[in-house]
Formats: sequence, structure tokens, C-alpha cells
Amino acid sequence: MTQHDILIIGGGPSGLSTALHLKKIDPHLATRILILEKEQYPRFKLCAGGLVIDAEIILQRLGLDSSEVPHVDVDKVHFDFMGSGLQVRVPNRHALRVIRRNEFDAWLAKKTLEAGIEIREGISVKNVIPDGDGVTVETDQGNFFAQVVIGADGSNGITRRCILPNAPIYTARVLEIITPLEQNSTEPHKRNDAYFDFFPVPDNIAGYVWDFPTQINGEAMRCWGIYDTNLLADEKRPALKEPLAKEMARHGFDLSQYEIKGHPIRWYAPQNQISVPRVLLVGDAAGADPIFGEGISMALGYGAIAAREISESFRRNEFSFSGYKRRFARSGLGQTLFARWAITNIIYPIKWKWFQILLWRIAKPIVLIVAWIFVLNWSKRIK
Repeated sequence: MTQHDILIIGGGPSGLSTALHLKKIDPHLATRILILEKEQYPRFKLCAGGLVIDAEIILQRLGLDSSEVPHVDVDKVHFDFMGSGLQVRVPNRHALRVIRRNEFDAWLAKKTLEAGIEIREGISVKNVIPDGDGVTVETDQGNFFAQVVIGADGSNGITRRCILPNAPIYTARVLEIITPLEQNSTEPHKRNDAYFDFFPVPDNIAGYVWDFPTQINGEAMRCWGIYDTNLLADEKRPALKEPLAKEMARHGFDLSQYEIKGHPIRWYAPQNQISVPRVLLVGDAAGADPIFGEGISMALGYGAIAAREISESFRRNEFSFSGYKRRFARSGLGQTLFARWAITNIIYPIKWKWFQILLWRIAKPIVLIVAWIFVLNWSKRIK
């Protein structure tokens, strides 16, 4: 059995961020960390790949520059209902940076290795068993034993299933498609703008259709998709791909000609349990943004909070993690996720068309103020 002080299950943004923040605040811990990743970098990850400003701020604090990763910068973001709504720009910079997760995660893993942190790829975890002395992690390549374990293995990860088998699940559904640039369209989108349209809500799909630029191997493409929180799952609703097909057709694309990929997103709720003694959860394993399903910036933020909790636990030699949820709730990330959860439970269940028109077209100043105070800029409140 291999022994380590800190074992991180999952080599995505949340796990790598946790390791890098531990190295930053407690450098002597770097050699005591092992990250287990079931795939080989660069590995495929279904994700639209939007980096908001908060993500870039967290990376900058780690001394990292996301511009090193192939990307497309979005000039303006549109939040619409049936093609019309509010627009968001950020003075003197891009509003959104779009990356591909295979490239971003491989880059972040390289930076983690350069920081002296060990990553072992191609190892699948089968079971996580905490007890009073530590945590046994059973894998397809033998067993590992650690003082603490961080579950950074995503919405479908095994860590949560092992330590919280009866915990409630709040899961959204997502479909995603990659296409070339605009075809024959009567309503072309601006090439470097991103669009989020909430027109499916009155049909009991509590989410939106998106369309924004991306790149694959340097070639300009567009990423399309639909996100549904499942808040209206008890109501009669169309197949998830129908609104997406409708929006794509409006812009000259035939959905049936492209490969559709889908995945679940576990979203945050205040009642979520995010730790047990000696094991804590980060990233999608703990809960992503309910409104938009945003995950990357949240994952990076979870890493900063978890690292502080782990560092202090080692200093006290006490690993109950009883204060982790309270620390999280008081952080900028915890506050924004609570606000987003509350907003989600307002804007989606009120599915009348007039309300959605009021929200996205008429109440623009109020929406922008609420977003600026409660939804954005949370990274500045993480120390």
C-alpha cells in the first residue's frame, strides 16, 4: 500500500487548483501531495470552456497566464429572450475567454508538475474508505493510504458516492455541439460575440440555449448547446434537443448533421454536504453554478478554499473538516453560489413569457446591478 499525506482524486481544474494553492500557502506540503487522474493528458472533457474574469483572477494570483492556452476572446456577451435582451461588455478587455478543456487541463497539469507536485495518470479509483486513522483509496493499480483525500472527480465522481451514498442529488442536463462558423443565415451572429437565450423556459426547460465562438486545433468554430437545470422536470416538456435544433436552424445549421454530446452537471445547493472527516469535496463534486452550469471558475475557487482548510488542519493535526462548509459559506465563492442558487429558484420557475421579457429586455439596469453585486467579482473576496 502506497502512503501519502494528501491524495487528490481527479486532475481537473479543481484538483489542480487545490494542489497549486497548497503549494502557494504551505510550500513544504508540495512533496506530500499525490494527484490521481484516470485519463492521460491531454484528455477529452465535454465542457463549453468559458473562462470568466474571476477564473483569470485566480490564475493570475497563482502566477499563471491563461493566454498561454489556445483561446478565443469574446468581445460582448448577450443575455436574450427570443433574440433580444441585454448586452455585457467589459471596458478595455474581453468579456469572456473560451478555451478547450483538453488544452486547458493539460496546461494546468504541466504547471502543477513544474511546481513539484506529483501526478499519476491512468489510475481509476474504485473505492474511498475513510476511518479514524486516514483514508484507504482502492484503485485498479493497488491501494493508496492518505491522511486526507480531496474528491475532485466531478459530477459523476466516485468520491461523493462513497462518502455520501444517500445525499440528495441536484443535477442539470446539458447537450453540446461543435459546428463551423455561420452558414447561410437570415440572422447571423457576430463572430466574436457569445449568446445565451432563455426562450426554452416557457416550455418547461429551465435553462437556455448558448452559442459562442471557439477554436479546435487553431481553426475557428462555434460551440452550441443547451442547459437545463431540471427544476421543471415534473412538467411536460419537449425533448432537450428540440429548442437547440430550432435555434441552430435559425442560423442556417441542421442539428442532425452534427454529433451531439451530453453530460450531467451537479449543481450547488445550500444543503449540500461537502465533507466528512478526512475527506472533502471540491469543484463539480461539491456543486457548480446552478444558473448557467458554470464550472471552471468555481472549480478554481474551490481549490483556494480547500487548500486553506487543509493547511490549517495539518497545523492542528486535526482532520474532521468540521469548519470547511462554514469557511466555504463565508467565502466569496460560497456567497455567489448561494446567490446564484436563490436566483435560479426565482427566474426559472416563473416561466411566463411576460416575466422573461421583463427580466431580460426591460429590467436591464436592475439585472446588471444584481449581477455585479451578487454574481460577479467573487474572486476578489477569496484570500
